[in-house]
Amino acid sequence: MTTREELVRRAASLVPVLRERAAETEKRRQALPETIEDLKAAELIVASQPERFGGLGLDFDVVFEIAAELGRGCGSSAWCYGIWASHNWLMALFPESAQEEYWADDPNTLSSTSFNPARGKVTATSGGYKLSGQWDFSSGCDPAHWVLLIANGPETPMMMLLPRRDYRIKDTWFVSGLKGTGSKDILVDDVFVPEYRTVPMPQLREGNAPGRTVHGTANQRIPQQCILPFTLASPIVGMARGVIDCFEERIRTGTSARDGNPLSEVTSYQLRLAESSAEVWAAMSIMQRDCREIMERAHRDRLPSIDDRARYRRDHAYVARLSLRAIDRLFEASGGHGLYDSNPMQRFHRDAHAASHHVGLSWDLLAEQYGRVRAGLEPDRRLV
Repeated sequence: MTTREELVRRAASLVPVLRERAAETEKRRQALPETIEDLKAAELIVASQPERFGGLGLDFDVVFEIAAELGRGCGSSAWCYGIWASHNWLMALFPESAQEEYWADDPNTLSSTSFNPARGKVTATSGGYKLSGQWDFSSGCDPAHWVLLIANGPETPMMMLLPRRDYRIKDTWFVSGLKGTGSKDILVDDVFVPEYRTVPMPQLREGNAPGRTVHGTANQRIPQQCILPFTLASPIVGMARGVIDCFEERIRTGTSARDGNPLSEVTSYQLRLAESSAEVWAAMSIMQRDCREIMERAHRDRLPSIDDRARYRRDHAYVARLSLRAIDRLFEASGGHGLYDSNPMQRFHRDAHAASHHVGLSWDLLAEQYGRVRAGLEPDRRLV
């Protein structure tokens, strides 16, 4: 049986080649086919996927450990990996017939998403819904076979599953960071979505989606908002680790342009490295502790309290915040050489800042919810 430790080791072994491919990934503005094949060959895509559909059936949080390794090599590749692997966790929450259709041809099926329903339109019809609209920020959509879209249904927001034939991709992804994620727009024009390919969002948020009774494992008992945003935070942790790797390489081998002395002797560099590495260690520890707690509860079939949910949401943003601080501190000390395209630090810096702009990691929004709960007030239940 493949263990989580073995998968993390396989992810670590891919870091050097991902680092070599990072510039080309950015140039093409999407994940490279050879990288996707490497992820599949290492069984990383199917890590937490149900065994019934060709997965390894490991606890979902292994995906974050893997993404935090892959991010050391290429932020965009780690981001896409986390998206694809977490979507296969989401798919196991859908009705059984939808899962059978989704994995009918390939256990390594890929899907993208968009969680912004603002420009979508849903109309109820016999046996399902008619869907039209435009959805943005669909990371990893180019090689994907399916898309998961959130839309405001007649009674409640819902997640809807569409095959590749039912939507078009509009290339809008001309950005400063995470260029290699290909997070383009999805266009849908009056497409029928059968009822079995939909899940009401309240069911996902409360851990009682249809897939709960299909597989009967802890992975299907987790309220979505408690754990899914670590999909966004974990690659940033990986990018911060990548910056530390680069900074250590530089000071171990470099000399000062001012006096020719070894950079390893510069006290300010030593201090910056110490503080940044402590922040990244803390970020990783917070994520691991929260995930361990979430999974232990799910194994006992117990739901987290509102206080716990608010804390998890706070931590999603804080893990990203800590990682970003660590990156900025070391990038500030990288000098003019850190700006060159050939220096991975500038790409990590841009990619991490781009990732931190995701609304699912907004410190202001999520810290407010935690503060409200601790003050005895009601939070926004769409966020917690």
